[in-house]
Amino acid sequence: MAYVNPSGEFSRDQRYIGSRITADGRDGYPVEPGRYRLVVSRACPWANRAIIVRRLLGLEDALSMGIAGPTHDERSWTFDLDPGGRDPVLGIERLQEAFVKRFPGYDKGITVPAIVDVPTGQVVTNDFPQITVDLSLEWTKYHREGAPALYPEHLRDEIDKVNRFVFADVNNGVYRAGFAGTQEAYETAYHRLFDRLDKLSEHLSTQRYLVGDTITEADVRLFTTLARFDPVYHGHFKCNRQKLSEMPALWAYARDLFQTPGFGDTIDFVHIKAHYYEVHTDINPTGVVPAGPDLSNWLTEHGREKLGGRPFGDGTPPPPPRPGEVVPAGHGATPART
Repeated sequence: MAYVNPSGEFSRDQRYIGSRITADGRDGYPVEPGRYRLVVSRACPWANRAIIVRRLLGLEDALSMGIAGPTHDERSWTFDLDPGGRDPVLGIERLQEAFVKRFPGYDKGITVPAIVDVPTGQVVTNDFPQITVDLSLEWTKYHREGAPALYPEHLRDEIDKVNRFVFADVNNGVYRAGFAGTQEAYETAYHRLFDRLDKLSEHLSTQRYLVGDTITEADVRLFTTLARFDPVYHGHFKCNRQKLSEMPALWAYARDLFQTPGFGDTIDFVHIKAHYYEVHTDINPTGVVPAGPDLSNWLTEHGREKLGGRPFGDGTPPPPPRPGEVVPAGHGATPART
């Protein structure tokens, strides 16, 4: 599979399936507990957002989750982590099967996160920005007691504004640098990325969270990119002006979130590195996965409490992950040896 655009700038295919699961079922997919399955890969930053939001809102009983392996081929993500290589609920080997069951001959990206209608085995949506918003707004009947308001009405305009430039310059910006096929396209993306990170650093030097004084959808979206920055984007995507750990305000902000229940305990660094370094063979033809970096620094003191803020607002932290959803031992950040 080729990811680099040899003619220059990388352009992401954003032709997602726009069907929505809503409280009123206006697209034919009403919110129903147990009816749908969220398919993710822990490696993917876009899917990681959905994992975090589902966990913070306490939707585990209402929306089951299937976890694909960290790598894929040109056909799609596979369920190689499950016994027999099949998702135990959907009974399929590849996510592609759910897409073509609804759309025979489907010719766009088979991407995660995706939500599948269990009774029919058909994909409903893979529109990742809308999925997390709908989990907040449409699934409220099934939120846990104490679920935080991740997309509060009085902050939505500001959250949307932040999300637009974070996506363009940071979330997708690292890919624009990594998949650029010319020096000019790479340097344009590189400077755009770090210019935005500098602005975010300045903003976060005096404010604990991106919007308001609590964690919102905006923080979730930035966090999943920051978590992958030093293990992958700094080297693999040539985003190497600085490591995240060399940008004090952003690094403290990222550690603050990482140490917040529902964030760092969803991060699987082994899967993250395996995905990027093994799948992107046009960037890393050997498929060798780096042994580093040392990840114990994610657990060091961040000192962000002095800025105030209330992580969950009037809500409460989520409980620990369900046994079947715990990141495997040795795949997360572990304390430094003493």
